[in-house]
Amino acid sequence: MRLHMVDEDFAWRLAQELVRIDSSNPGAYEDEIERFIKRLIEQQLAQLDSSALDAVQIEELEVLPGRRNLKVTVPGQSDEPRLIYICHMDTVTLGDGWDADIAPLGAVVRDDKLYGRGACDMKGGLACAIAALIHTLERVAADGALPRRGFSLICSVDEEDFMRGSEAAIDAGWVSSREWVLDTEPTDGQIQVAHKGRTWFEIEMAGVTAHASQPWKGADAVAAMAEVVCSLRRAFAALPAHDELGPSTITFGQIEGGYRPYVVPDRAKVWVDMRLTPPTDTAAAINMVEHAIAVAEAAVPGCHGSYTVTGDRPAIERDPNSPLLAALKRAADDVTDADTTVGFFTGYTDTAVIAGKTGNRNCMSYGPGSLALAHKPNEYVPHADIVRCQNVLIALADNTLWDASGQVGA
Repeated sequence: MRLHMVDEDFAWRLAQELVRIDSSNPGAYEDEIERFIKRLIEQQLAQLDSSALDAVQIEELEVLPGRRNLKVTVPGQSDEPRLIYICHMDTVTLGDGWDADIAPLGAVVRDDKLYGRGACDMKGGLACAIAALIHTLERVAADGALPRRGFSLICSVDEEDFMRGSEAAIDAGWVSSREWVLDTEPTDGQIQVAHKGRTWFEIEMAGVTAHASQPWKGADAVAAMAEVVCSLRRAFAALPAHDELGPSTITFGQIEGGYRPYVVPDRAKVWVDMRLTPPTDTAAAINMVEHAIAVAEAAVPGCHGSYTVTGDRPAIERDPNSPLLAALKRAADDVTDADTTVGFFTGYTDTAVIAGKTGNRNCMSYGPGSLALAHKPNEYVPHADIVRCQNVLIALADNTLWDASGQVGA
């Protein structure tokens, strides 16, 4: 008998429960929320009396101490590529600046908006994906048979830091170049299929200390680092823009140097975030950094620079022939009765990691909320967005797991 666990507001209610669980990174991390999700799925399975569900697999993978990826798989009857929803469980730190009556873990609902840390990034999307999984379990129980195409939900750790959860999922064989992979990051109602690359540098400049009244006896590492920063800004201004992804950008997110205002500083360090678009890649970025260091060393004699590449994520370009893109757009258009915009994601996501490391051309993002609200005080997700995304994710699962038309491009 069909229990109809997933009504229209299932994901909305679940998102509130998820927001109340602290999974900040750094902070509480994902242990509690992973155990909550696993227990919820086990409870739902226990309520569905069907031998077909005996084939459902629940797996955990410890990525870091006390921090586990979770995967739930409904096997398919065919060898067609599985549909995978991948959602990260961590959030950024709770942070300051919240309104006095909006606690970061309070899950306050006001004017049909759910407020709290992670509401849009991405506990709202995680709730929608769980709803689609439980809907799929209900349908398997009602049909008494597994679907044609397999389906997995992967709940990952560490997306907000080094993305070690998605990397571990790849290394464990949970996902490869073959599957259809969707994350549920906030996408402002769009399907987002491309990503700027993300390359990180730590640049250090060593100088010679001296008394500030006799600067000619030293070598000012901060002044040299200023030359590095200005040189890189000029280099980026001259780079070509990508037709869809736009220009490459550079941000100097953190800088430190010296130790007293009256002493010539003998060291400086800057952390650099580059968002690169083709044709610019990490190799080109390294050339720019090396040139900037050489310019600085010439401008401030006695200083010497070095660098380390601490992050290297390639840009992901749109594949207009992706069968997942066609299936997702069909589902979104049908649910919303509108022509869903296909755009690009300005950040970097778990699916971008999968695409970059495996060459998978069927990786993209679609989820509730707006990225403009993520990581900020008073983060929220609208009720209507949660309902829309739950319905789209369920429609995509129905269409691709059972509907023969979902075989297009398989």
